[in-house]
Amino acid sequence: MAMYVCGPTVDNLPHMGHGRFTLVWDIARRWFTFQGLSVHYVSNITDIDDKIIARANRESRSEADVVTQYEAEWWDAMARLGVAVPDDTPHATHYIEEMVELIASFLERDVAYTTSDGVYFDVSSVPDYGLLAGQPLESLRAGARVEGNDEKRSPLDFALWKNAKPGEPSWPAPFGAGRPGWHTECVVMALDLLGEDFDLHCGGLDLKFPHHENERVQAEAAHKGFARHWAHNGWVMVGGVKMSTSLNNFTSLTDLLEKTDPRAYRLLVLRSHYRSPIEVTPSTIADAERALDRLDSLARRFELPVMGGEYFELASSHDWEDESLELYERVVTVMNDDLNTPLAVAELFDALSSANAMADEGHEASARRLAQSVGALFGALGLSLLAGSHVVDEVTERLVLQRDAARLAKNWADADRLRDELVQRGWIVEDGASGTVVRRP
Repeated sequence: MAMYVCGPTVDNLPHMGHGRFTLVWDIARRWFTFQGLSVHYVSNITDIDDKIIARANRESRSEADVVTQYEAEWWDAMARLGVAVPDDTPHATHYIEEMVELIASFLERDVAYTTSDGVYFDVSSVPDYGLLAGQPLESLRAGARVEGNDEKRSPLDFALWKNAKPGEPSWPAPFGAGRPGWHTECVVMALDLLGEDFDLHCGGLDLKFPHHENERVQAEAAHKGFARHWAHNGWVMVGGVKMSTSLNNFTSLTDLLEKTDPRAYRLLVLRSHYRSPIEVTPSTIADAERALDRLDSLARRFELPVMGGEYFELASSHDWEDESLELYERVVTVMNDDLNTPLAVAELFDALSSANAMADEGHEASARRLAQSVGALFGALGLSLLAGSHVVDEVTERLVLQRDAARLAKNWADADRLRDELVQRGWIVEDGASGTVVRRP
């Protein structure tokens, strides 16, 4: 399976919207792999752009310095989110020659034209322009914002190449030195790395039009098969308003990851369908953290291994039987219905409750199988359940052993007294499958 995801422009710290789209498509990639598909996952880096140049000028730095700093911030945030590294991470500046060749071919066939500031694609040359937007060309043209260049044939025509300006990075081209327009980068990189007619092109809803539409029509104009399927995730909202830098309600993803358990954002994303908007607020994150506590308690009680991370879970590597098989089949059914992660998460939390109830009733083997399946399926979605580990001093260890002996003898008064003593010593006390489990808050 070939999968292309539009990546970041590295001119600033990653924000919540960046975090959401990377999590959504990381989850999809993991699920496809879990189901036995071999996934070739590509996500690009835009390392030349108006915003990068503007920051470099504003801060009296080089564009390369800006890119180096913010690309490092990007990968650090992705690692903390548990997003697996793509198979390929093409950079726009590594594909300038291929972009120049593509633009030259458009000029030769009169689907592009030159102006005093660069080269533009003529959208009227493609009969079905507006397909992804779901609107005809005339409707889009009527609603288009008129910009400064009155040499454009249509306000919808977009820049393929921007002529060189003093002090800005530029590359040679037969139609004049300059740099590529944003919409041309991904066309060249996707076709080079994934070939024609690749399976899936993904990104945020804000990229659907015009960015993805402009990619699509360039491939069509070049007589190249492009993405067979397109998928777009919904926005991150703050008080019902889309979160973005342009709306000045930017919130740093880096800041969120420093203040919370990074897994909470993944769980919050999983709880919402990828096409729906989500609210990221202190209350929604806190609620996700409380849910994580339940998951981690299950991991401690049944001593579950850590799953997810850079390792990709495979369904074929687990044994599914009895209650575990039923859970697996229910989760597969909803996940294979347009990645319905909210229903999948609901199934898994129901199974968590069932596993605890079974263990409380003495059905340890069945409870452990079900708990292990919960851990494996969350691992398939990239969410690790953490049993945690703490250094236990001799006094605490003795109290734990005494409490286990009291419970075994059904001396509940002593068991409760020993629990209270452990709590006074600063421990959280839980009843695990192998006895008393203590951990720090």
